Amino acid sequence: MVNRFVLNGISYHGKGAVGEIVGILQSKGFRKAFVASDPDLVKFKVTEKVTRLLDEAGFAYEVFSDIKPNPTIENVLAGVEAYKKAGADCMIAIGGGSSMDTGKAIGIIINNPEFADVRSLEGVAPTKNRTVFTIAVPTTAGTAAEATINYVITDVQKRRKFVCVDVNDIPDVAIVDPDMMATMPPRLTAATGMDALTHAIEGYITKAAWDLPDCLNLEAIRLIARHLRGAMVKEDDGRAGMALGQFVTGMAFSNVGLGIAHSMAHTLGAVYDTPHGVACAMMLPIVMAYNAPTTGEKYKNIAAAMGVDTTGMSQEEYRAAAVAAVRQLSADVGIPQKLESLKEEDLDFLAESAYADACRPGNPRETSVAEIKDLFRQLM
Repeated sequence: MVNRFVLNGISYHGKGAVGEIVGILQSKGFRKAFVASDPDLVKFKVTEKVTRLLDEAGFAYEVFSDIKPNPTIENVLAGVEAYKKAGADCMIAIGGGSSMDTGKAIGIIINNPEFADVRSLEGVAPTKNRTVFTIAVPTTAGTAAEATINYVITDVQKRRKFVCVDVNDIPDVAIVDPDMMATMPPRLTAATGMDALTHAIEGYITKAAWDLPDCLNLEAIRLIARHLRGAMVKEDDGRAGMALGQFVTGMAFSNVGLGIAHSMAHTLGAVYDTPHGVACAMMLPIVMAYNAPTTGEKYKNIAAAMGVDTTGMSQEEYRAAAVAAVRQLSADVGIPQKLESLKEEDLDFLAESAYADACRPGNPRETSVAEIKDLFRQLM
């Protein structure tokens, strides 16, 4: 069996890494950057940490911030037009998954105009050309969109999110600078951190898992379990550990896929606008318990990575311990256990949408619409 592994061309890590951006662009001969960043990051001057460097170097750029937390088809189309109008020849995507996912879709359409219908990018799109040259700068420690070949767009009209998977969309350069994440409020730190943990655990147990991504995902679980609580109170080590942990699992899960915790989270985001990390965090222990019978000894390794002493535990005990450790971390960082907006009359649509989601086939346990509906009901 042949396993493919796709990575960024280059990545920079550590405090002050954003200082590399101007030199990279100048060395490549680019002349004007399209800066994709969400409006809150612009408002609170996080984006300015990068644009200030561009200003100092006299490097031309234009900021595009028409980006929603769950980016829409309309956001992408507006971005494509803005990119063309700006006359840009490269992109800097600054933010969490929303900014980077929007940037990925824009860049792919610019260089593959035959996919101007954003819906045509769903699934594995047969694009021929690489995205525009992109530097991705995460401001949250969770989505790892700077390191993945995936992006997610919301179809407001159809009340659904769709996943796009394309080796041509991975950013050329990732800049993982903990200082860019320093202004995250605790609730966002918790949500994005639990999103990263969901990536790591689902990537570790997915059907496509194999040795190389397993090593990365298991280490990511250790890093997140060790550092998320500290990141919540803005400890430097906590922020640095989470910046690394979310990137490490990004390299891994991007290449092996995820499972139904993500399928269900995508659906909750599309229907109720539930923040993605919160939805993932609520679904993760429920789905872990459901998947446990198909995971062999992997939950023993997950439990140990979460800090549990599994010595002498039976298979049933260490599987339960892994789920309990995830629930405890989620509770410690303030993730709600129930979704008040969830309605019985929505369950059929939610379950059908989650079953149709691109992440569902990777789930280690075969499932059904009826079983997914029962899993959703556990949030009520």
